[in-house]
Amino acid sequence: MIIDFALIILLALLLNYLFSLLKLPGILGMITAGILLGPSVFNQVNPEVAHILKEFKTVALIVILIRAGLGINKKTLHKVGRPAINLSFIPGVLEGTMVMLIAHYLLGFTFIEGGLLGFIIAAVSPAVVVPAMLELKDKGFGKKKEVPTLVLAGASVDDVFAITIFSVFVGLAAGTSINYGYLLWSVPSGIILGALIGALIGIVLVWFFKKYHIRDTKKVIIFMIVAVVFYEFTEWEMIKEIIPLAGLLGVMAIGFMILEKYNKLANRLSAKFNKVWVLAEILLFVYIGTEVQISQLNGTLVGIGLLILLLGLTARSIGVWVSLFGSDLNTRERIFCVIAYWPKATVQAAIGAVPLTMIGEGRLGNVSLETGQIILALAVLSIVVTAPIGAIGIKVFGPHLLSKD
Repeated sequence: MIIDFALIILLALLLNYLFSLLKLPGILGMITAGILLGPSVFNQVNPEVAHILKEFKTVALIVILIRAGLGINKKTLHKVGRPAINLSFIPGVLEGTMVMLIAHYLLGFTFIEGGLLGFIIAAVSPAVVVPAMLELKDKGFGKKKEVPTLVLAGASVDDVFAITIFSVFVGLAAGTSINYGYLLWSVPSGIILGALIGALIGIVLVWFFKKYHIRDTKKVIIFMIVAVVFYEFTEWEMIKEIIPLAGLLGVMAIGFMILEKYNKLANRLSAKFNKVWVLAEILLFVYIGTEVQISQLNGTLVGIGLLILLLGLTARSIGVWVSLFGSDLNTRERIFCVIAYWPKATVQAAIGAVPLTMIGEGRLGNVSLETGQIILALAVLSIVVTAPIGAIGIKVFGPHLLSKD
């Protein structure tokens, strides 16, 4: 197993370097490493390693959002507040709805089947977007109007809405009754409560770190353990049935509160987490690559799928533009936000196969096996197409569209 991880890391670093030489985002090299090592090409990742990569994916996402939280202060949050709230749901809802309708007319899906596909496709990828925004922040691009912060704040909540609506369509496909009144209050309540619990945890950590003087490295370990336990708590089915807490947003809130209450420590921890991210980034994007199954795609389906993705991204782009009405962003900055909201990878890799699995278990009686296979194939296609385009778009156009202050 150690040799397997050594091979994964070495290949990812090599392809990261080669893609960087070509002026392409290094993460594309890491995803390519995963595709090459995964079932699509050489199938060299054994099941035990694949399971560890899947578990570590969550840890890597938590590291990303801790880094984001440690860089957002109260003044910045006030500046991006309303547009960030709009970006958290308007683009995703418009894209999911558009994909649902197009799948109905082009693929002959029922509206329930189209909804399953639509809200798998609709989720933006925090794994691609957040690190790219942090890199732009570090380089000073868009600092005056906090454009990168606006994007990463909205993107961190976008998934909550997409996955929640997806779960509604899963319920409809399974023939179970849906309590729409519960949904209307539980989603916003879960977001607010998740953020509040995260902020409370942040306050407790600040008290603990001030009371007990320990090395920053140990503080990072404690911080990570607390954040992982909190996120796993929000993912328990029992908790989700009561209220769907926004775990990733809560993790950001922990970092935010540490920055507010103990600025000096927050800056030191941020530097430590930047180093942790070096390994976490490799394993996260290799995992995404291993989840891409090229064999699911065929010529005819690719053509229809590309059209569905194009129309869906058009609806998403309109949603981003509408979300920024009334903000002080200029046209160039709004175009950047549109591009930054294109990448898909994390959610699609995580839940793209869920309908097919549930059909195989006999839990989605209203969805055919062929439909489940098409949904998985289009989820794969969305990663293959939008992750590179979005990552390259952010890297290339970010410095040109955002002013450097």
